[in-house]
Amino acid sequence: MTLARKSLTIGIASALALAGLGAVLAEGEKAAGGSAVPIDASGSFEVSGVDVDVKGKDADAARYGGWRLAQRKGWEMLSRKLTGKPSSMSDSALDSLVTGIVVEKEQIGPTRYIARLSVLFDRNKAGSILGVSVAVNQSPPMLIVPLEYSGGSGLVFERETAWAKAWNRFKSGGSTVDYVRVQGNGPDSMLLNAGQVLRRGRNWWRSVLDQYGAADVLIAEVQIRREYPGGPIIGIFSATHGPDRQKIADFALRVDNGDSLDTLMDAGVQRLDKAYQQALALGLLHTDRLLSTRPPAPKTEEEKPEDEATDIATPTPDAGAINTASTSGVNIQFDTPNVGAVNAGEAALRGIPGVRSAVTSSLALGGISVMRVSFDGQIASLRAQLEARGWSVQEGVGVLRIRRPGNSGGGAGQQPIPAPTGTGTPAPNGG
Repeated sequence: MTLARKSLTIGIASALALAGLGAVLAEGEKAAGGSAVPIDASGSFEVSGVDVDVKGKDADAARYGGWRLAQRKGWEMLSRKLTGKPSSMSDSALDSLVTGIVVEKEQIGPTRYIARLSVLFDRNKAGSILGVSVAVNQSPPMLIVPLEYSGGSGLVFERETAWAKAWNRFKSGGSTVDYVRVQGNGPDSMLLNAGQVLRRGRNWWRSVLDQYGAADVLIAEVQIRREYPGGPIIGIFSATHGPDRQKIADFALRVDNGDSLDTLMDAGVQRLDKAYQQALALGLLHTDRLLSTRPPAPKTEEEKPEDEATDIATPTPDAGAINTASTSGVNIQFDTPNVGAVNAGEAALRGIPGVRSAVTSSLALGGISVMRVSFDGQIASLRAQLEARGWSVQEGVGVLRIRRPGNSGGGAGQQPIPAPTGTGTPAPNGG
C-alpha cells in the first residue's frame, strides 16, 4: 500500500469523444448545496491497478494516449474477471462504456505519461455485452455511520472528514449490503454524531432509522494515528452492527506517506465492505427484534368503527373508580439539559403503571423537549402518579409540563416554569 491516490475523477467518455481535456472534474470541488464529495451511487464496474506508460508529441497527447490504453487494458481485465477469457472492443465502443477514470498515481513529462489508473465501466452495458448477470441480491437498507477518531476527538458529520468522504466515494453497486449513505447536511450532524452513536435506546434509533428509510445501522469506525507530520499513518478500523455495537471485524492498515490518507481510507472501506458482506452471508446482520417492532398507535375516537360503538355495551363504573379502558395520547414537556436527561425522562415515564410507550418526539438539548406518551387512563390519573413520584406538574389541554423541584440544570430550570402549550392559564400543582 505505497501508492499515492489522488482524489481526482475524470469524465473520460465525453473527454475522449471530444479529444480534449475539458471534462476533468476534481472530487474536492464543492457540490452545490452539499458536501465536497457527492455520494457515488452509480454501481459501475471498477477495474483498478491499470498501469500505462505512453509517449506522445506533447504532454496532452501522451496523457490522452494513456487514457485510451487504460480503457483497452481495463476492458480486457474486466472480461477476464467476469468470463475467464479476454475480450477486445474498438475505442469508439469503449467510449460509450467508460463512465470515468480515477487517477491513483501519475507522472507527467513533456512527452511522456506514466500512471496507475482505475477505469469505471457502465454496469448494465458491460454485463449485457459480456453476457453476465449484474443483478445483486442485497440486504435490507443499512444506515452506515462513518465514525472517525483523529487527534483524540470523535467525528461523524460535525465537520467533513476523510473517512466520510471515502464512504461517499465507495461504489456500492456490486456489494450485497444495501448501504444508506448520508451527505451530512442539515440535521444529520445532530442526529448522527460521535456522542449519539453510543446510545442503545431502540426507540431513539427507530426514529432515526425512519428518517433515513433504513432498517438497521452499521457503524464503521477508524482511529487515525500519525507518527509525525507528513510521515506514516496508521488506521485502526472496526466494523460493528446494531445499537449494541456487535463486533464484526477489526484490523489495522498503514501507509508510509502522509499524503496517502485517501489511499488508506479507500482501502479501509473496501476491507470493511468485505467484512460486512461476509457477516451477511453468515446471517450475522439480522435486524434486532426490538428495533424492528413498532409500538401500536392508539386509536382515536374518529378511527374507531361505528359498529364497535353501537354494539358493545359500555359498563357503568363504580363510584370513585378510574376508567382505564381508554388509551389517551399525552404530550409531556420536560427539561433536557443533556442526553442523559432525555434517557432519564423516558425511563421515568415508562416506569409508571399504564404507560404503554414514551418516545421523545421533539428533541431540544439544553432546552425543553416534548415526549409523546401513550397512557391507559385519563390525563388526570397520569398527573397524579407523576406528582406522587416527586414531579412538579402543570396541566394544559392534552399536555403536561413536568419538572423536578429545585432542578436548575441546563439553564432551563433557572427560569420560571412556562405554561404548557395549548392552555392559557397553568393549573395549580397538586391536582
